[in-house]
Amino acid sequence: MAAVRALRSCSRTAGRLICVHHIRSCGSVRFIKSKYMSIFDKSAFKFSHQHRLFRTSAISNGQIVQFKLSDIGEGITEVTVKEWYVKEGDSVSQFDSICEVQSDKASVTITSRYDGIIRKLHYNLDEIAYVGKPLVDIETDALKDVASEEDVVETPAVSHEEHTHQEIKGHKTLATPAVRRLAMENNIKLSEVVGTGKDNRILKEDILNYLAKQTGAILPPSPKPEIIPPLPKSETAPAAPKDKGTKIPIPISKPIVFAGKDKTEAVTGFHKAMVKTMTAALKIPHFGYCDEIDLTQLVQLREELKPLAQVRGVKLSFMPFFIKAASLGLLHYPILNASVDENCQNITYKASHNIGVAMDTEQGLIVPNVKNVQVCSVFEIASELNRLLTLGSAGQLGTNDLTGGTFTLSNIGTIGGTYAKPVILPPEVAIGALGKIQVLPRFNGNGEVFKAQIMNVSWSADHRIIDGATMARFSNLWKSYLENPASMLIDLK
Repeated sequence: MAAVRALRSCSRTAGRLICVHHIRSCGSVRFIKSKYMSIFDKSAFKFSHQHRLFRTSAISNGQIVQFKLSDIGEGITEVTVKEWYVKEGDSVSQFDSICEVQSDKASVTITSRYDGIIRKLHYNLDEIAYVGKPLVDIETDALKDVASEEDVVETPAVSHEEHTHQEIKGHKTLATPAVRRLAMENNIKLSEVVGTGKDNRILKEDILNYLAKQTGAILPPSPKPEIIPPLPKSETAPAAPKDKGTKIPIPISKPIVFAGKDKTEAVTGFHKAMVKTMTAALKIPHFGYCDEIDLTQLVQLREELKPLAQVRGVKLSFMPFFIKAASLGLLHYPILNASVDENCQNITYKASHNIGVAMDTEQGLIVPNVKNVQVCSVFEIASELNRLLTLGSAGQLGTNDLTGGTFTLSNIGTIGGTYAKPVILPPEVAIGALGKIQVLPRFNGNGEVFKAQIMNVSWSADHRIIDGATMARFSNLWKSYLENPASMLIDLK
């Protein structure tokens, strides 16, 4: 009998081992045949069955991952899907672009976190996508991407800190997959690296230079760009004479379609941001002030500098001069470069002159700003304006370009008109609207009539903290800089 009991005990132990090994090697086992039940006791089966359930909770090959829209900052909770770069059945790799979404502040490109196959798109074009909700379903074979079903369902696809997987357009990170992988291997955030390539593209050398700064290593210096001297006046090509006659407005070429019934559309994108901003602006008591500026000398100076700017690859308009003159004026009247809290109890004087420029785009009115104008040259301002105009026309301005403004100029004169009544953009306290430049007769000091280049300006200020005399003095100083451009040299730093 003792031998029989020992044999039964050995059989039970062997049964447990065989069953566990069998289920470990085959996760698809759903039942155990009845003939094995007569060999092993019930406790052995329970142990094996529990272990099988535990093992199948891990993600197997071909797991469907719900890629969720992560937090893109600025308190944004919903976005509009503007363009899909993939379709169902497409294969994607890490960092491949999936779609472009637009909030009320900027456009954002969402990139993949996984290698796999797109199985489902959760939204159609122009539909509203919500932060934290699934964006696409990706079938992935890489177990390292996710650890458990719970992680796949509950964990957002990209955390707030992982900005390498989503870029803000206009301020987005341009880099090749090889450069991104190099940054990822060294735990470097691409948003912290300054790109030196075309369109601020991050190159391998930029990553190595950044890494060297962190570790103290010494790398060979990068070649400095060659500064091209200005062309002699004799070599400067004569500008083609421009027709100064009256321009006939060209009607918009879009065909008129008679739908036969009214159409209702949701207010989205930049229009939604404008509704919010202008509603807040109605709470501000506006004070207006207008004047005219004689730009005759500035027109001549710009014509002399345009060839030099063109050699440097920059289009030089009047706006950089207007912006720089405003910054010089703000140094003398810092109250115009301030903000006031909601209860009007505290005034914050801004150290940086981030001067906004209103732009008319297909997406609506946007106001990007040139950062730190107080330390920029006219040429640097022109170069930055060229970048903002290019991105604005393509609808690719980022949040950094559209936020942080401290003072605004609106050049409505590019479309037409002389005077305007600009509306302040909270939390700013002043704004200027510039009319078109006109050739008008004026009198000089000797009473003689001469041809002058005249532009009108309209200012609006927050009358709670800015009085009329301050606004008038600032306008007079700004006017003096533009009417005598050489005077700006006195205050340039």
